[in-house]
Amino acid sequence: MIGQTVGELLAEKVTLDVEGIDRMYLNLYQPMLQTGAGVAAFFKGHRGAKVASTALMGPMSHAYVKSIHDFAKREGVEIVPFAKGERKDAVAKQRLAGFTPREGVLFIGKAQEKFASFRVTKRFSESGMPFPWLSRSTVMCNHYYFYLVDDDFGPFFIKFASYFPYTARVCLNGHEYAKRQLAKEGIAFEALDNGVLCCADPARLQHILDGLDAPKIQALVNKWLSRLPDPFTAEDHAAGFNPQLSILQAEFSRTQVFDRPLSGRHLFEEIIRENIDLGRPSKVSLIFQRRITKRTPGMFNTRVITQGVIPSLHVSYKSTKIKQYFKRRACSAHRDHDQQHPRFRNRTASEKPARLTGHRLRCQSPSPGSRNHQPGLHPGRGGARSGHQAPARRGATRCGTALR
Repeated sequence: MIGQTVGELLAEKVTLDVEGIDRMYLNLYQPMLQTGAGVAAFFKGHRGAKVASTALMGPMSHAYVKSIHDFAKREGVEIVPFAKGERKDAVAKQRLAGFTPREGVLFIGKAQEKFASFRVTKRFSESGMPFPWLSRSTVMCNHYYFYLVDDDFGPFFIKFASYFPYTARVCLNGHEYAKRQLAKEGIAFEALDNGVLCCADPARLQHILDGLDAPKIQALVNKWLSRLPDPFTAEDHAAGFNPQLSILQAEFSRTQVFDRPLSGRHLFEEIIRENIDLGRPSKVSLIFQRRITKRTPGMFNTRVITQGVIPSLHVSYKSTKIKQYFKRRACSAHRDHDQQHPRFRNRTASEKPARLTGHRLRCQSPSPGSRNHQPGLHPGRGGARSGHQAPARRGATRCGTALR
């Protein structure tokens, strides 16, 4: 075992090797309502108001909140207020355990959070005459989390703000989509909390992950928007006030399952030893295919963080981060991810494959000027954009996926 190289370990000890979209956090926004001029055109030009004022937004918000409560009562869905600091995913996971339908609304969460809305301020013309001016302003308002279960995508959620212009967020998981498709096709597999441990047809699993694209995601969102309460009327939509999707944050992962824990542990130690200089500017430039200069922001270093006895390797470039870690479950896992600490789970069945390796990459793009975005998920003023190039060749020991 000691004499084996990284390449030999990957070639001889890996029982499953798949890569694809992990989590996606999407912005669902009204592109025509992102500026004061657009809001004025909506109320004056479209709805026929004499002046554009925030007073016109109040009745819309009250009617929208009422429609949410009416929807919950009609569908028999509970509205659950989230406590401050409560882990929303934990609440959803607990409720999902007792949910038996193939698809439906699991529950509606409610939390007060910051939101970028509009307010009216007084400005003065060159002649000294005052006039109202619509501008962006941050407010605290209730957000409604619709936790949903889809027949094709499994569990996901859409979060709506209760204030104008009612921007929403969509969070979905590519691994949940893959598991649903495998089950539909009758392909045997063993699931992880966020991934697949083993599969009777690995090639088909990879094909399913490759097939998760923008049209499928758009169709999912359109399907549920047609079922959930809508703050805008049919006339508003006919006039072109329709929401669009943009990528707010994306995570891509590569997962490799090893035949036994020792193989995966040895591989990960070799990877850390060989890539301890991965965070240097010259190496970051190769990974992300970007020129690094003295003016490039960020700290260029490699961080090896040990939690207990399990190390993880971290490399970052601007808003994109790579985290490679060894995850143990009864199978142990080593993945590339960002910002999250390693998650460890112990399995009692020692006969199961024991090491899971993966590469995860997350991009959170703060620059509204970027034009790189997922095809079909349109960029706009309401959301940050991010894009990605083709993933690294299968069998590579480094995560070669490049984001903006």
